[in-house]
Amino acid sequence: MFYKQWAPIYKKIVDDFGFSIKKDKLAADILEELLMSNKPFLIKELKELFYDKEVIVFGAGPSLENSIEINKKKFENKIKISADGATTALLEKNIKPDIIVTDLDGKVSDQIKANSKGSKLVIHAHGDNINKIKKYISKFECNVIGSTQTDPKTYKNVYNFGGFTDGDRAVFLADHFNAKKIHLVGFDFNGRIGKYSFSEKKDKNLKLKKLKWCKYLIEILMKNKNNIFYF
Repeated sequence: MFYKQWAPIYKKIVDDFGFSIKKDKLAADILEELLMSNKPFLIKELKELFYDKEVIVFGAGPSLENSIEINKKKFENKIKISADGATTALLEKNIKPDIIVTDLDGKVSDQIKANSKGSKLVIHAHGDNINKIKKYISKFECNVIGSTQTDPKTYKNVYNFGGFTDGDRAVFLADHFNAKKIHLVGFDFNGRIGKYSFSEKKDKNLKLKKLKWCKYLIEILMKNKNNIFYF
């Protein structure tokens, strides 16, 4: 998905949550500046990684841990994307994600650890995580690019592939680069929040509202595609 398609959806999200577009843009500006001194990977690497491949996207829902345990062998030889906190669950099962899609809201130390072992990161900038961006960007060794909800045309290292929450952004990422099949693991929309969401000190109602948007956005892709499946 390109920004022209994403913009009207973003407007609805901003209106629904009362987000500040100005703060979202500021966060993206800061992330772009900080990434200039990092070692970002080339965007063509994502195309090579995803094109015509089977991809597993790991969300942080309640079913995640059990699904990994039962299906671990089935994940071998497939491209693996973890959405933020799901990274911790994968590392606990000795699985290294190829890509981590994160707004730095999970256990960042595990994301730093995975990055040191070769995981690429797509770090998202939004108005509420500016302090985390400033705190953590320098701790990632390399292989990091940024993402934003706003128009990315002025940036060199910050992109917009569509999506809102870490989970659906990961799905949009794989779709944008033409994955052959996208399997969703740990995506639960039953009113429960998984432990790998690390939501103990967060607003539960806000989290559930975001999950509704996650479900809605994934369904938008599913209506137009026949290659996205719940595992």
